[in-house]
Amino acid sequence: MSIVTRFAPSPTGFLHLGHAYSALIAWRRARAVGGRFLLRLEDIDPGRCRPDYAAAIQEDLAWLGLDWDGPVRVQSAHLADYRVVLEGLTERGLLYPCFCTRADIAREIAGAGAAPHAPDGMIPHAPDGMIPHAPDGTMPYPGTCRRLTIDERSARIATGDPFALRMDTARAVDTVGPLTFQDETLGVVACQPLRFGDVVLARKDAPASYHLCVTHDDTVQGVTLVTRGQDLLPATHLHRLIQAVMGWPEPLYAHHPLLSGPDGKRFAKRDGALALRQLRAEGHGPADIHAMIRRMAPNGIIHY
Repeated sequence: MSIVTRFAPSPTGFLHLGHAYSALIAWRRARAVGGRFLLRLEDIDPGRCRPDYAAAIQEDLAWLGLDWDGPVRVQSAHLADYRVVLEGLTERGLLYPCFCTRADIAREIAGAGAAPHAPDGMIPHAPDGMIPHAPDGTMPYPGTCRRLTIDERSARIATGDPFALRMDTARAVDTVGPLTFQDETLGVVACQPLRFGDVVLARKDAPASYHLCVTHDDTVQGVTLVTRGQDLLPATHLHRLIQAVMGWPEPLYAHHPLLSGPDGKRFAKRDGALALRQLRAEGHGPADIHAMIRRMAPNGIIHY
């Protein structure tokens, strides 16, 4: 059966070996069955994304021997599409404006930590009244702005207070009921989006968030197999909820192990991981990169 996969990096730095590993997995899965491999640039963060990184990504992939089908989808060119989705969710009562700063949220969470129970909107199943972390390591939002009245929200918007848009996760879950997603390695996984609390779908400094844009674009582009690192497995619980709320189709997921260096530490841009263009400058060719990845690739069902 023909499949559609994609590689969707953010142009916030140069591609490193971990990126190449992930891109090769998606590319090989598609090409092995005569499917389509798409390239998407997730550049909605205006403060970190740069055009030169976007150009370098395409250059490095082509140098590595990876071709893609159709034009590159650039998320910043589709902000109006995300706005339509956000407006629809707001009309359905599934989004609310959040005026909290990070400092506001930290203060409320710190204060709630001394209380005998977690505050409204947080997960109430932690031992000894402690407030648990979400599966992605973040602290769930305490629900401060969800408790504002319509008049209070309108007044703050009228005065120009900046705000993000958060999903009322509990209400969203109520509209669709229990959900699952299918992972090639794990099988059928029961979704637990409530563990994340009310997530941001539109940031104060960006017109939409990763969670909204990635699910929207996978739908628009007809992606049937999402191959990505295991570090994004927790986010799939949220993505499945957004898909269900919007009536979008559910793709199959394949969360692959992460590529690690000789020190056992996974490659990451924030850690200054070795960039493909640095390796090129040192005289390495595409065959050398493929060999490096084969040596470093972890064992598993999905591997290069």
